[in-house]
Amino acid sequence: MADVKKEIEKSVTPTKAMIIADDCAVAFHYKLCEVSKDGSHGPWLEQSSGDRPLWYLHGHKNVIPGLESALTGKKVGDKIEITLAPQDAYGERQSNSIQRVPIKHLHLTPDQKKLQPGMVVGVQTKQGVRTALVVKAGRFNVDLDTNHPFAGRTLHYQVEIVEVREADAEELAHRHVHAPGSAHHH
Repeated sequence: MADVKKEIEKSVTPTKAMIIADDCAVAFHYKLCEVSKDGSHGPWLEQSSGDRPLWYLHGHKNVIPGLESALTGKKVGDKIEITLAPQDAYGERQSNSIQRVPIKHLHLTPDQKKLQPGMVVGVQTKQGVRTALVVKAGRFNVDLDTNHPFAGRTLHYQVEIVEVREADAEELAHRHVHAPGSAHHH
């Protein structure tokens, strides 16, 4: 009888906490704000919502480089705070990245019917949909600043790791995580 009980106990014990390394699927909650020149923190610009953490595949440049390297070796429950200079985050701003694009190439949400300067829109590129900032909107074309909205900014992240598991073969093949509840795009 004792043997059986031992077996049961063994199967219930959680496996050794996984350490974040290449080819791990990682879920984390985050908050992000900008750090100004004098070191003060601005308002939160972005945060993961409620019980929906952000999933990514570690080691495949799914997240910005400074964050990926800070998360390496961490495990579930770890919390980190990190301030990243532009080169470790979204890069410096490139002044030559204003592009004129036909409006029909944009991915617009229903409330973006009337394009205004300062709006952030999705634009179809060879690398998939990228975000860009509307600089000027015409009737058929729009001038976009294709810098990432956070380019050239020093960013402060608060991150809490909520799940780490091995990525499956399909995720590795696609180089991104199929998060629970997210649509599989093939």
